[in-house]
Amino acid sequence: AILGEAHLTAMLGVASGRHLHALAHNRDPRPIEVGRRRGSIGSQQALGRGPKDFDTVEALLLGIVDRVTRRLRSAGRIGRTVTVRFRYDDFARATRSATLTHSTAATEPIRDLALNLLRTHRPTIESRGLTLIGLSVGNLTNVDDDALQMMLPFGKGDPSRLDATLDLLRERFGHGALTRASLVGQRQGFETPKLPD
Repeated sequence: AILGEAHLTAMLGVASGRHLHALAHNRDPRPIEVGRRRGSIGSQQALGRGPKDFDTVEALLLGIVDRVTRRLRSAGRIGRTVTVRFRYDDFARATRSATLTHSTAATEPIRDLALNLLRTHRPTIESRGLTLIGLSVGNLTNVDDDALQMMLPFGKGDPSRLDATLDLLRERFGHGALTRASLVGQRQGFETPKLPD
């Protein structure tokens, strides 16, 4: 903000100099987007350094899936693209994603796809180690805006009823009141406050 426009244009060129000078003096003609909802909902967990067996990593991913799908349902959103994020012991990062045939907030199809992505990446994880695992669900739409696809086979129990019951129990008694058996005794991180959608 101290440098004049002429000095900035001499250093950066006419367009960049004028633009930077205008921004430094709080002049920005671009419209502000309000009311736009986020495009994905996700969560991640740091695992720390040191060896971790693959079963532990799978169990932690299941906990993250539960957390993310619960957030999807509470926000009234459904999504199609599942992305699993990895950070290795050498701090290199990788992501793997796949898209479901229909949008959902149900735990079961998101869990199955996330575990498949994790399992195909198993040799790399075992050779390089893992310090962080994350999951996000993207291509979000509102539940009301999208026709929900019925799960096949129709004779099978409705998984959305199970998800709704689990959500109610966790809401009433706390998130730690009900958990997967594979997560008992595991460090599951903590729930951070969420910004409104």
